[in-house]
Amino acid sequence: MEFRIERSALTEAVSWAARVLPVRSPVPVLGGLLLDAEGGDEAGHGRLRISGLDYEASARIDVEAEAPRPGKVLVMGRRLLDICKVLPDGPVECAVEGSRFTVSGDGARFGLSVLPLDDYPALPPLPQVRGAVDAELFAAAVADVAVAAGRDDALPALTGIRLGLDGDTMTLAATDRYRFAVRTVPWKATAPGESADVLVSARRLTEIARSLGRSGLVSVALDAGSAGFEHAGMRTTVRLLEGRLPRHEKLFAMEDPAVAVLDRARLTEAVKRVSVVADGDSPVQMTFSRTDAAVTLRAGYEDDVASQRLPAALEGAEELTVAFNPGYLADALAAFTGPSLRLQLLGAGQRALITDGTPTSGAGPDGTGPGGTGPGGTGPGGTGPGGTGPGTHRHLLMSVRSQLV
Repeated sequence: MEFRIERSALTEAVSWAARVLPVRSPVPVLGGLLLDAEGGDEAGHGRLRISGLDYEASARIDVEAEAPRPGKVLVMGRRLLDICKVLPDGPVECAVEGSRFTVSGDGARFGLSVLPLDDYPALPPLPQVRGAVDAELFAAAVADVAVAAGRDDALPALTGIRLGLDGDTMTLAATDRYRFAVRTVPWKATAPGESADVLVSARRLTEIARSLGRSGLVSVALDAGSAGFEHAGMRTTVRLLEGRLPRHEKLFAMEDPAVAVLDRARLTEAVKRVSVVADGDSPVQMTFSRTDAAVTLRAGYEDDVASQRLPAALEGAEELTVAFNPGYLADALAAFTGPSLRLQLLGAGQRALITDGTPTSGAGPDGTGPGGTGPGGTGPGGTGPGGTGPGTHRHLLMSVRSQLV
């Protein structure tokens, strides 16, 4: 087995496949990467396929390489990645010489022990392809909702992202019980009426979405036990989580809320500024005044305090005070990109719904009517005026009862 490839291409491919390798495993071969070189035309141009897997996920990537001697070899993946990172720039020659895999380029030469191929498990097949989604939209949607996913492995379902497919809409959702983020994006189903509702590890899905690139279409494949994603020669699978997330429809239905509209960038900076004195989980308090058309943010206790006053339009109440965990609030605000934010507020200790912008005409007070944030809406977060692109983005936060004095 022998192949030649540019160092940059080899490093990128090895790095991408090595993402799924376990840090520690009782099965040594699972720390390996399978390199499969195939010859092509008479000049030796062909393909190098690099694969890796652990108990939860698998990754496979194809790159162009000259392969005068096709063949397969299994080597320790992280060690190979370390070697690739220090190789000189330029072409790299790799070959199996007896029980050793050699990597050389521009005078540098490394040798790696070969792992037994017979002990390496077969890569899981890609599940049935259900459709495709824009790579950039998909990556943004995953990032938007992942901030709300739980971190407690004792509650595994809450560490996942719900991936729902319904007709021409993909819904992603995550919650840790204190916040709930939902993002919908358009997608192209392979068959009319295609639907699915599964739960994927937020950590894994975030890694996948970041690594697949930001252009073109990502194929989405699902079966009863796994999800698969394929894009531009890269293919990865991940085992589904058991359980389901709570449905968000009723939680997001806000009855007679007060509605505040603020400049997103100024609010984000103000939360960051006053949070400097918010020790631990002490809240950031927001007091809205319809008469003053302003909101005052406060944080801290006794003599260690901070405040900031911002313009804010308020409807549905003369005055309203709410408070939020500063970290949760900052995470929510960072996931939005539009010029303004719309906050639907029920009061202290109750739900608050954050969306992009202001609703277009015809939207109800909860933003779910025509032009709102509901199905088919083109308002906040949608594709119409006030929206930020295809799909909708909503983030629900629980306000805390403790108020600053």
